[in-house]
Amino acid sequence: MRPILLKGHERSITVVKFNYDGDLLFTGSKDHTPSVWRSENGERLGTFNGHKGTIWDLDVCRFTKRVLTASADASSNLWDCETGECIKSFTHRGPVRGVAWADGSNMFATISDPFVEHNAQISIYDVPENEDPSNYSDSPRLEIDLPKIDGKRVNATNIVWLNLNEALFVTFDNGSIRLYDPVTGDELDEFFPHEKKINRVSFNQDKTLFITSSSDFTAKLYDVVDLRHLKTYKTDRPVNDAVISETKDHILLGGGQDAMSVTTTSGKVGKFETRFFHLVYEEEFGAVKGHFGPINALAINPNGRCYASGAEDGYIRLHHFDKSYLDMKDPVPEGPIDGEEDDGTDEEEKDADDSDDESD
Repeated sequence: MRPILLKGHERSITVVKFNYDGDLLFTGSKDHTPSVWRSENGERLGTFNGHKGTIWDLDVCRFTKRVLTASADASSNLWDCETGECIKSFTHRGPVRGVAWADGSNMFATISDPFVEHNAQISIYDVPENEDPSNYSDSPRLEIDLPKIDGKRVNATNIVWLNLNEALFVTFDNGSIRLYDPVTGDELDEFFPHEKKINRVSFNQDKTLFITSSSDFTAKLYDVVDLRHLKTYKTDRPVNDAVISETKDHILLGGGQDAMSVTTTSGKVGKFETRFFHLVYEEEFGAVKGHFGPINALAINPNGRCYASGAEDGYIRLHHFDKSYLDMKDPVPEGPIDGEEDDGTDEEEKDADDSDDESD
């Protein structure tokens, strides 16, 4: 599996995302310029120029017509995907950490960090596609304040709309996840999957499962409907991103030690590979090396044929899976799983096979 090395960014990669159809790859980094690439061959199609700060997040609408970016320059920009032109810029009070399209692509939500005396905020903007962009309001339709808890600031790290726009799903740096009502702004639920910061959350395409990646060295798989914890994938390093394969029961994990201490260790010791886990059995069965800095972002193509990883080293590696991986059948454990009783059928079958061999 030889990767295509995408060299278009000058600084660390912060986000990589495929569009819904999987034919385009969108990337953001600390160099202020999001880029779009063809996922088939790694050709760079263009850039979105205009931000003056790190691009922390981006999101593409369902039909890849418009792109949203969240930047540390305290703005979130709406772009025309085809021309790369900035349709409108939405100014916030603090650095914008995350952005997400709602179902239907007629509104979006952002999360921004606290700044001076302003608290962190969730903002919802209306941007109907059939309306003239000059009529879009500069101010959000709804602002949800995120006040300090016990005098300590708690920053949001990711935001996602749940199916049918029923709730806003927000992760925080204290290890919590909260659900908010997108109409009233009321908090609907809060739970603590992790003890440390949740770096990233990823959903499968139909939003029935989500996986959280945390600095506490674990990634956890949850059911979206009842928020039930299903699986835990344990590693020996902070997990910066994890994604769920659409076509196989596999989880991809990326991470590595802190960027601060990277220069003091070799690529081998820093453990900067993408790790493959089995979704059901929680077992690691493979790893792909290549980066020489911690992996900050991962994305898997909805067709399951390739994945992209972006790291602190400023490179994006686009891997197209070999035929051997695509054809691979997942092994079924032969021994009894915890809690199951061994009914002895395997032994009986083995004896029957042996007697058949003898009669031959």
